[in-house]
Amino acid sequence: MGKVISIANQKGGVGKTTTAINLAASLAILEQKTLIIDADPQANSTSGCGFDPRNIKVSLYECLIDSVKAKDIILETETPNLFLLPAHLDLVGAEIELINHPNREQIMREMLQDLKKTYDFIIIDCSPSLGLITVNALTASDSVLVPVQCEYFALEGLGKLLNTIKIVQSRLNKELAIEGILLTMYDQRLNLSNQVVAEVKRRFENSVFNTIIHRNTRLGEAQSLRQPIIMYDAESKGAVNYLNLAREIMQNNGMTNIPSEEKFIEVDENLN
Repeated sequence: MGKVISIANQKGGVGKTTTAINLAASLAILEQKTLIIDADPQANSTSGCGFDPRNIKVSLYECLIDSVKAKDIILETETPNLFLLPAHLDLVGAEIELINHPNREQIMREMLQDLKKTYDFIIIDCSPSLGLITVNALTASDSVLVPVQCEYFALEGLGKLLNTIKIVQSRLNKELAIEGILLTMYDQRLNLSNQVVAEVKRRFENSVFNTIIHRNTRLGEAQSLRQPIIMYDAESKGAVNYLNLAREIMQNNGMTNIPSEEKFIEVDENLN
């Protein structure tokens, strides 16, 4: 059975979609059959995987509202082993339409049951909110990965997210675990970045990934070209960071026998 990981943080601009796309692509490059589910009405994961959301006729919305089979609308991306369940702007109305639906928090979980048999990893890109779609994603997931940017307001709202996770654990999904807290947008030249890293590690200790995502211009360039960084510039700092994250997640889940001393690719600080 595949592992379902939600990428969630109600704070915008922390690197959720960047992480969803590039973690999924890195897992795929490491020969893990991976599905990325775009659960954000902005549909940035859909465009970041090479598809124009305006051309998407059937999406996650139809799966949640009209019981369309997810397996029938999954798209194959240009990245080997990487597949996409796309989003469309229509998804913004799904929460209102689901409000009176029986078991409304469980719809995505039911949708994913058969897909878990097909994929090694399912990565869900959540919207920057703690609404019903995000609750659906958390209820359907085995774990949640929380991106936190290395900036002044890094911990703002994190307590609210963790409280939501606890509520989901107690009421809807007792098996939901914290996959890890991922530090993003790190700039080693800035004292503030280093202070945020130290503070997050002090507060959350073993929940923080060893991998840190550096600020990297190549990541933005790849997004503008609708490509994962691993396909755009495999030698860039961003590609190495996300490949390391994929390897760390696989190692933590007992899916690889990589020796500890070889778990990470050394990041060349001179890389773009």
